[in-house]
Order: sequence, then C-alpha cells, then structure tokens
Amino acid sequence: MMARPRPVRPDENQQWTLAERPVGREVRKSDFKLVSNAVPDLAANELLIRTLYLSVAPVMRDYMLDGAGFEKPLAIGAVMRGRGVGIVIESRNANYAPGDIVQGKLGWQAYSISDGSPYYMMYKIQQRIAPLSTGIGVLGVTGFTSYLGLVDVGRFKPGDAVLVSGAAGGVGSSVGQVARSLGAGRIIGIAGSDEKCQLLVDKLGYDAAINYRTQDLGSHFSELMPNGFDVFFDNVGGTTLDTALLHMNKHARISLCGRISEYINNAEQPYALRNYQYIHKRYATLQAFFIYLLEADFPRAEAAMAAMIAKGHLTWTEDVL
Repeated sequence: MMARPRPVRPDENQQWTLAERPVGREVRKSDFKLVSNAVPDLAANELLIRTLYLSVAPVMRDYMLDGAGFEKPLAIGAVMRGRGVGIVIESRNANYAPGDIVQGKLGWQAYSISDGSPYYMMYKIQQRIAPLSTGIGVLGVTGFTSYLGLVDVGRFKPGDAVLVSGAAGGVGSSVGQVARSLGAGRIIGIAGSDEKCQLLVDKLGYDAAINYRTQDLGSHFSELMPNGFDVFFDNVGGTTLDTALLHMNKHARISLCGRISEYINNAEQPYALRNYQYIHKRYATLQAFFIYLLEADFPRAEAAMAAMIAKGHLTWTEDVL
C-alpha cells in the first residue's frame, strides 16, 4: 500500500488581528487587520493545525472590547479569538497525530499552534455522522450549548413548555429541535423576521414563532403559551427577558445563555430588570452559564446530538463563506 503523502509545511501564516475596538457601535471591517507572519518551528508538546472552518458569533464583539466579555480582553494587534475546526499537519504532542481532525481555539488564522493545554479547549472530533463544518455547529460548542443549556442548566423534563429567544441563531436553531426530540410539550421561538419565524416552524421544531420587531411579545406570549412556560432558554436578555418573567409557571427555569440585546449598549448603562420580583413570586430559578465551564460534559452532549442526527430529529442551517 502506498503511504499517504505528508502535508507540506507552510512557511507563512495569514492572520486577522484586532486593529480597533468597536466601542458603542457595530463591528466594522476596519476593526481588523490582515497580517502575514512566519510559521515557527514546533516546541515540545506542540502541534500545528491548518484551519478548515472558523465560527462567527455575536459574543465575539465582547472579546474585542477592553475589559468586556468572559475572557481576558484581546490586545490591539492580537490575533482575533475564535473557535474553529482544523486538521493536524505536524505534531510533537503524543495525544495528536497528523491527520487528526480537531476543534478548539484556533483563532482567525490560516494555521495555529497549540500545546493541547486546557486554554485551547481542544479535542478530536469523534462523530463523523455529518460534515466537518458541523464541528463549529450542531456537533461543536454551539450544539453543546443548546443541549447542555436546555438539559442540564434548564433541567428540562418531557412535557415542559419551552420558550427560546434568539431562536433562529446558531444555538437557538438547535434548542427547539433538541426539546422536540426529548418530548417537549409546546415550543415557541422568538426571532427578528418573518422569514426566520417561518423557518423555525417549518424546519426547526417550533410550534409557533414571534417576530419581536413587528409583534408585541407580551400579548403573543399570552396567546401562544396561555399556561405559561416551564423553561426559557434566553439568548437575548433585556426587555425580552423582562417580559418573559411575567409569563412563567411556578418553578420555571430560565437558562441564561447570552444577552445579544446588550452587546452594543454602553456597558455603564446595562438594562435593569423591572419584573425581577416575579422570579420570587413563581419560585423560579434563573441561572446563567458559560459553556466552557461545562467542558467535561462535551462528550455526552456530542453523543446525544449525533444520536438525534442519526434518528432524523436534528437538522441544521449554515452559511459557509
């Protein structure tokens, strides 16, 4: 048998670095700078990874802000932080071999070097039931967020009525399908256009959807979930969360995944909940989570999501650029 040719080691690496912080505004192309640097030789325990896919998510804006986000602020001139899927092309690490497909903190660059330490949150992609691009989607941290945020943080039970904000996003588009596969009662999604709402109902497991831009949330919550909700998977925060607090069942669980509505607001003027007292009145639980603190549960989530794909219970939408 002819040996498989080894990948050619690159001499140059292209990297997108942070040039300016998007304070009080949307992210612009000018906030980034494309640079080229030599690829250094590997030290002991390091591996060289060629990037195949990179993810883009709203939370990345937080990474760009000074003092904001869940991790240490990104320095001006540093490679933009982000997860990706890649293939190992050279390794001095006993746990990884050339040809391994991995996902982890690769950053916005053509090639990355990792030592496999916990910081990189890297692991081999075990499930090959779907395209490799799903390693940053339903079979990656995005999908694990959907599953663990609903099942572990939201303590989902069969028959629960589930409400999801940001329902057409990367995480939300899986939450409805996971809830459906696990036996939810009624599932309502919130999105920002009629097209997205139609997608939620037609393909993503939702019973009904609300366009928050054109429809009143409170009245539609009452109409579509007259008996209230048991689990609210919240990706948005702000007024959406505040309104939802009025429609909880007793012992409801709110899984706080994100706060998209607040990402562009001035950090000195965060939205203040007005209906906070209803958490107490309904004996509800509101729990925030950061998915990387649940890393030990990733294999369980990956296996569960792969099983749903195999059963035809889970599909996905993605834009590959």
